[in-house]
Amino acid sequence: MTSVPSPACRLPLPLSPRFNKVSLFKKGRPSLGPASVPPSPLARPLDPSFLRSGPSPLASPSQAKGRRSRQRGAAPTVSRGSQETSSQTEAGQKPGIMAARSLFRALVSAKWVAKSLKESQPLKLLDASWYLPKLERDPRQEFEEGHIPGAAFFDIDLCSDQTSPYDHMLPNAAEFAEYVGKLGVGNGTHVVVYDASDQGSFSAPRLWWMFRAFGHETVSLLDGGLRNWKREGYPLSSGRARPIQAEFQATLNPTFVKTYEDIKDNIESHQLQVVDARVEGRFRGIEPEPREGIEPGHIPGTLNIPFTDFLTEEGLEKSPDAIQRLFQEKKVDLSKPLVATCGSGVTACHVALGAYLCGKPDVAIYDGAWVEWYMRARPEDVISEGRGKTL
Repeated sequence: MTSVPSPACRLPLPLSPRFNKVSLFKKGRPSLGPASVPPSPLARPLDPSFLRSGPSPLASPSQAKGRRSRQRGAAPTVSRGSQETSSQTEAGQKPGIMAARSLFRALVSAKWVAKSLKESQPLKLLDASWYLPKLERDPRQEFEEGHIPGAAFFDIDLCSDQTSPYDHMLPNAAEFAEYVGKLGVGNGTHVVVYDASDQGSFSAPRLWWMFRAFGHETVSLLDGGLRNWKREGYPLSSGRARPIQAEFQATLNPTFVKTYEDIKDNIESHQLQVVDARVEGRFRGIEPEPREGIEPGHIPGTLNIPFTDFLTEEGLEKSPDAIQRLFQEKKVDLSKPLVATCGSGVTACHVALGAYLCGKPDVAIYDGAWVEWYMRARPEDVISEGRGKTL
């Protein structure tokens, strides 16, 4: 595949005069200084033996088989052989069918995290909470009021391409490496991400995907997020985090990202399946978008799977079996190329996570998502049952 340029290197594009309304809440963000970072040894083609390996306390596939008592908290590597992940077995769900190769565990439970923290495992927790502006929630303030002990706060808006007119686009590799290094993440760190959303998981999958896009495979999602952590009675800390800086090297894997041009070309080529993770009303164009100046609707040929469809009522990830049925019901073929989109590239990552749990680790994200598409596409390429787009 032809490499795509780093988002930070994209040239500004002519925009509608009303576009300045879209990014009002981006104003005032400090920029991240550039850093010279050599290529990461982790940025390589996906290889079964590489994905199977990981830092302590990971179990090998054979060791994991010996832990099938499935106490809540065990979290083996995902593989077709084990046919299970932390979420479905811990929730008493039936195991799903995995890919033939082993993948690094995508989910860990609250019990597993609590135990690992007591045992001083090489673990770094990152709170990736982010909310739509209309909710008027301050994730950083909420973090300081209560977070999982040892966690640091990851600001999705701050660690982004500050030159882009679109919100929280991927930063370049040097910027990402500098930012996460200051949070105490090194290339040998097992990162566990979570958020404090009411759904149990909202923005954390975005950070899970970002680490993987920059070559760091040893990253997991806390199943159920802070909501489930508190429900299970585990303690919280307060105040600002004071992480010890580490060295992190990053290289962007361009296959993880799709551009406006890629999606535009796909309207004619039909080479990619594109799934939109927004709620049905926004997808159909009958419910308003949360950003001023953006009308609802969808890209021609896209399918709709709201991100909440991947979650149980308790906020946990559904089992791979349930997720596979969901994809099948929506006519998504996991053996073919798949791209996920949403409003601004956040909840799209739930689609990537769900596919990963089914053994498909190569789902790309259309980073500009609906906001970019609406601003740049021709009116006839904005499909809506409502107002749509007019010149």
